[in-house]
Amino acid sequence: MTDAGTTESAHAAKLGFTYRLGRFILTPLVRGYYRPTVLGRHNVPKTGRVIFASNHLSFIDSIAIPVCAPRPVQFLAKSTYFTGRGFRGWVTRTFFSSIGAVGVVRGAGHAAQTALDQGREILENDSAFAIYPEGTRSLDGRLYKGRTGVAWLALTTGALVVPVGLKGTETMMPVGAKLPRRRPVTIEFGAPLDLSQHGPATSGRARRQATDEVMSAIHALTGQELAGSYNEAPPASRVEKFKQAVLPHERI
Repeated sequence: MTDAGTTESAHAAKLGFTYRLGRFILTPLVRGYYRPTVLGRHNVPKTGRVIFASNHLSFIDSIAIPVCAPRPVQFLAKSTYFTGRGFRGWVTRTFFSSIGAVGVVRGAGHAAQTALDQGREILENDSAFAIYPEGTRSLDGRLYKGRTGVAWLALTTGALVVPVGLKGTETMMPVGAKLPRRRPVTIEFGAPLDLSQHGPATSGRARRQATDEVMSAIHALTGQELAGSYNEAPPASRVEKFKQAVLPHERI
């Protein structure tokens, strides 16, 4: 792991003053102005290891979940949000730190495992961690097949998984929008799932079955049309096509 990754990993271990201040300021402002409908907050365990597994429709999802969740939560964000220079870089870094983001290089292979290890470290501190099993935003509104990183994390750490259903965030902040609009949005927290009955994290079958259970719970909350495939850009070359075919879909 690089020095930058080590720094972010240390940050992942403990939420700091910037996060607490950001949550204190942002939560009443966002909920007061945008007035999201929040359901199922009673389903979220108040303590212990919890994974919020959500569908993903908009950039604003990563603000909606921390603001509406009844307990502090962290999630992974692109490392570039934390490496900018000058005043703009400081603003970006401070903002993402204030909403519980942890910088990580995303992708397949080693980068994917580094991301999973970051999530595991957060959970092993008995914290809450939010991820999008689809891997990236759904641009057509359908619910895509889940990547098994969510199951690996749950089965490795013993964390409960709380499915989250987001509705309307794609109209609040569509692709290309600079600021969120006032639109009806619903954030629903489902009943927590114990995935341990599927088997150990070392079993590919257990990870797949556990992930499918999570995605089924998310679908029950959102009612989205099922895509039946992974949410991936078309491969630009034969090499990329081969990588998509053989690499495990455990990105988060």
